[in-house]
Amino acid sequence: MEPTDRLKREAANAAVDRFVESGATLGLGSGTTSAFVVQRIGEKLAAGELRGVRGVPTSEGTAALAREAGIPLVGLSEARPTLTLDGADEIGPRLATIKGLGGALLREKIVAAASLDGLVLVADGSKAVDTLGTRGPLPVEVDPFGWEATFEALASLGCEPRLRMDRAEPGRPFVTDGGHYTADCAFGPIQDPPTLEAAIKNIPGALECGLFIGLARAAVIADQNGVRTIET
Repeated sequence: MEPTDRLKREAANAAVDRFVESGATLGLGSGTTSAFVVQRIGEKLAAGELRGVRGVPTSEGTAALAREAGIPLVGLSEARPTLTLDGADEIGPRLATIKGLGGALLREKIVAAASLDGLVLVADGSKAVDTLGTRGPLPVEVDPFGWEATFEALASLGCEPRLRMDRAEPGRPFVTDGGHYTADCAFGPIQDPPTLEAAIKNIPGALECGLFIGLARAAVIADQNGVRTIET
């Protein structure tokens, strides 16, 4: 296992062990770190250390992993999550976060916002930053209809939007589970995340952006010095 994957697994195990209780309905994030979260929950269910846990998946990929792990699944129409556990692309001051590089941005934000006890971020130490926007672009999920006009509006905010392409099908745009495109917007360091989030969401066609502000209650981060938990 690669060192970064080992840290992701350590953070995932620590987050599940600390925050997940029997009977909980959990929002299950998407991406490599969230896969370790799902695996740990499945292990604890199989061992009888957890009982009655259900999951609300944020992507079809996560749903498949959860079924393999033996986690019963429900939708938001059936139950609100007690808590959501999800990875992060960047974690900044006051647990402001950038997410969405894995491709499940809109559904991840819907589930996190619906969670009664908020969002717990799970990450390796490389994701902790002093200022958001320093490690990579800010993803924005957009409607395919008129996406060129949406990109022009995004560019007017001071970024360089790039249409995300599908790695499995060269030459084709990446399409989310919801049927949308993704703009990867190179803003650089983001000094005022709430203001930028509001400006992006004011653009017709921009369905949601990867700034998660005020949603996280805690972050479990693993690095070479061990695992630490940051709480708001």
